[in-house]
Formats: sequence, structure tokens, C-alpha cells
Amino acid sequence: MSAIPGKSPVTLSIVMPAYNEEKTIASVVKRVTEEVPFDFELIIVNDGSSDRTPKIIEELAAVDARIRTLHKKNGGKASALKEGFAMSHGDIVIIQDADLEYDPSEIRHVIQPILDGKADVVFGSRFLVRRASRVLYYYHYVANRFITMVSNMFTNLNMTDVETGYKAVRGQIIRAMVIASTGFGIEIEITAKVAKFGAAVYEVPISYYGRTYEEGKKIGPWDGVMALWYILVFNLFWTKQNSFRADKTAVNP
Repeated sequence: MSAIPGKSPVTLSIVMPAYNEEKTIASVVKRVTEEVPFDFELIIVNDGSSDRTPKIIEELAAVDARIRTLHKKNGGKASALKEGFAMSHGDIVIIQDADLEYDPSEIRHVIQPILDGKADVVFGSRFLVRRASRVLYYYHYVANRFITMVSNMFTNLNMTDVETGYKAVRGQIIRAMVIASTGFGIEIEITAKVAKFGAAVYEVPISYYGRTYEEGKKIGPWDGVMALWYILVFNLFWTKQNSFRADKTAVNP
């Protein structure tokens, strides 16, 4: 187990929001438990699923002490992650979606810049260098690049993929962050607030195995419109002071 310089041995918290993912969640959890080569806790937040997701995750937790579960009313991805971050104990916290779009074996690569003591935050980019990537919706690609460009104009970060689902953050930072967005706005909110914090942000290339809407993909055109709104809100109307709880922020840039 690698260690952050000057810190105790690293513990990793993997936070997994889940909404009606009965077809994939057992496979994703199995891959996490088999392929992540670190001591970790897996926090699965059931966001009001109406299918068998709650039953499946309780069965998984019953046989693996590393898995912790939380059941809540449906409130969207941001709401689920907010609860999961609050439950976490790890020196590093990473988001892992409950579908099969992101490869758990690549978690080690995403968190490596933090382990090396270089980064506070790492985004797994689907566009930095093309690895395995399912070819799907062109308009999603165009929208993502446009949203990333607009976000960069406000944060002054040269990101390639702000909407990526793989984001790893030092635990002290993400647990201190005041989460106010809903739905998929969490991607924009985290980006804006780590920029305000002055965190050292890195990107690493990742694979992406996207889903079609028939296979369960949930993000839609309205989420793209809301992303632009959130860029304005979190960059113009939130300061560093009200973006973080000072009593819980143990890391200073």
C-alpha cells in the first residue's frame, strides 16, 4: 500500500451512487473487490431505486465487510454523492458509477498522482488520450467538449473532460466541500470548487464503455443545459469561503 508523503498509510473510499442498476451493480462491485489493489471501503448509496438494487447491495454487503450501504429517497446523483462523501473515511475519495461505463481496474491509475504526492484532485479523462472507448452519440461528444470549454473559461483550468465520472479527491477536501447542486450538476460543482480551493489538479487517460439509452443511460439534453447554468452559479456566485466548511478543511493550498 503506497502512502502520501507525511501521511499515514492511504485508505481509499470508493463512493458509488446507484439508481435502478439491478442489471449491472453486482458485476461492478465484483470487479471493484477483485481489481482494486488497495485497502478500501466501498460506500454504495441507493438513491431511491425501485428495482432490485437495494436487495442486491444488501446481499453484497452481508458477505464483504468492506462494503457499506445507505438507502435514501431519490434526489439525484449529487444528493447521493453528498451522503456518500459524508460517510467516507479515506485519505482519498473516488467516485465509481454503478453501471459498466467505467473500468474499476483503472482506479489505481486515476489515484496514482495523489499517491505520488503531486495531486490533490485527479480527473479521469475520456479524451486526453484515446484508450478503449465505445463509439456512441456524436452530439454528446460535442456537448461535452463545449461544456468543458466554457467551464475552463471560468475556472482557468485547462481540462479536457469536466463531465467525467471518474473524479478522485483528497478526503479532507471533498468532505469539507459544501455540495449544493442536484443531479449531474455535481460534475461542474466539484470542478469549480476545487479550482477556487487552489488544489493541484491532474488528468489521466481512462477507458470509457458508454451505454445507450436502451441500456440504461440516464443523462439527457436538459442536463447539458443545467451544466451551463451551474458553471455560472458556482464560478460567479460561490466563493472559496462558502464553498468549504473551514472547520473540516485540513488541507491548505
